[in-house]
Amino acid sequence: MSLQSRPPVVPVLPDSAPFSAEQRAWLNGFFAAILSTDAGHAPMALSAGDAAALMPDISAPAPAEEDDGAPWHDPSMPLPERMALAEGKALPRRMMAAMAQQDCGQCGYVCETYAQALASGAESKLNLCAPGGKETLRMLKQLAAETSAPAEAAPEAPATAVAHPAPGHAAPATGTRENPGEVTFLSRTRLNKAGSEKETWHVEFDLAGSGIDYAAGDSFGVFPVNDPGLVAAVLEALHAPADFPIAGHTLAEVLAREVCLKSAPDALFTLISYLVGGERKAKARALANGEDPDGDAATLDVLAALTKFPGIRPDPEALVECLEPLQPRLYSISSSPVATPGRLTLTVDAVRYDLKGRTRLGVASTFLGDRLAPGTRMKAYIQKAHGFALPQDLAKDVIMVGPGTGIAPFRSFLHERLATKAPGRNWLFFGHQRRETDFFYEDELSGLQAAGCLTRLDTAWSRDGAGKVYVQDRIREAGPELWGWLKDGAHFYVCGDAKRMARDVEKAVADVAATHGGLSAEAAAKFVADLKTAGRYQADVY
Repeated sequence: MSLQSRPPVVPVLPDSAPFSAEQRAWLNGFFAAILSTDAGHAPMALSAGDAAALMPDISAPAPAEEDDGAPWHDPSMPLPERMALAEGKALPRRMMAAMAQQDCGQCGYVCETYAQALASGAESKLNLCAPGGKETLRMLKQLAAETSAPAEAAPEAPATAVAHPAPGHAAPATGTRENPGEVTFLSRTRLNKAGSEKETWHVEFDLAGSGIDYAAGDSFGVFPVNDPGLVAAVLEALHAPADFPIAGHTLAEVLAREVCLKSAPDALFTLISYLVGGERKAKARALANGEDPDGDAATLDVLAALTKFPGIRPDPEALVECLEPLQPRLYSISSSPVATPGRLTLTVDAVRYDLKGRTRLGVASTFLGDRLAPGTRMKAYIQKAHGFALPQDLAKDVIMVGPGTGIAPFRSFLHERLATKAPGRNWLFFGHQRRETDFFYEDELSGLQAAGCLTRLDTAWSRDGAGKVYVQDRIREAGPELWGWLKDGAHFYVCGDAKRMARDVEKAVADVAATHGGLSAEAAAKFVADLKTAGRYQADVY
């Protein structure tokens, strides 16, 4: 039967076809787009010959890529340094270097697979790397333009939408980003005591009926809603009515649930440049090109961008098209499914800060910490951990470093170790500003110590004494014992800030290896690198 006489099918290339995984993904998407699907016909696999007949220019197998070790895969490394290390590499490697290097999964991939999907054309959206922000997006646009890559910064479906499979395809698993489950928000409990400079919440959800299943080390994806006060202020700046219709919704609904109002995108400044003249046009164009004419570019969210150019009245639909989609936010899970089945908890810092007379709010953190009412049903999903999990051998010792909300996955680990009666030892380093007000889960940790589950607890308080003390200082102080645990096969974990804390902790571990292991600086760095390669040094950073 010729291809022309076949009934409509959902084409699926077999794994044996002589294409790379990226080429197969691209071909499957391409065929799905050009061939109609009929629910009355079962999916039919295309042969490699059929695929080559339709797309002969990519029918040859992709050459194997050399393992370059991805030396740029360091979240604390500035983008220019990462791009310099990737210079001359194939497009997927350079695109990977442009990512934030956190492997957070917020984009639906990890850095390497997102880059591969973009370079192959299997993914068209350049704007999914939330931690990388504008910096990553601009570099990806540059790479795509230089190489005529198929990807482009395309708008995404509304964050609240649920993907539906094509006829003949199995539905995605429940509880994924593509097919989120519905959970119930139960409660929030303030973890800081009176007098703390922070606002941190223990947040609890009921998973009953959601279809969501998770493991210790996984993350929880939340679809937030923008602050109503911010939405109202944007509507006022636009001089537009809340009920202005856009694609079957009102403008207010779109601003609340579908678009990001945080960092003003370049496209918004391009739109503004068409609406103003003279010096204001020059400034808007400069901002659209990534320049900073007034030294305030980093502070410009959507509202600040609109008020910076007062008097403009952009068409609401044109403005919405310029904005980025409101992405889900990921949080490390702080509960164990073994210890508390059917329940899930998070440890969330509510982000609030004053800037130029306005209080700025973290969209998801204040959604969870303020605006959600107990009993609310909401969409959520699980992002499976990428290289961040307890050792399969329960007898292995674990060392955990989690200052602030970085304690979240380690609370999960400890509850899991207690519930499974894991015989391995457990050592936690926890730090914050003040012991009196910021010792999260103090009573729980004391109970875990009394039960023999938490073998050792080292704390660091940065504002309690004359000098600041951090978890990396405690690591160095505990050097002899820490070196002994590592030499005996312990697994080492760190969770928290990627730019400073995680880097400083890694340096402290290398210093311990040099001081107490008698290694040179080069050998100590290699020791840490070997721990990572062996899966014994794992990080969950943001």
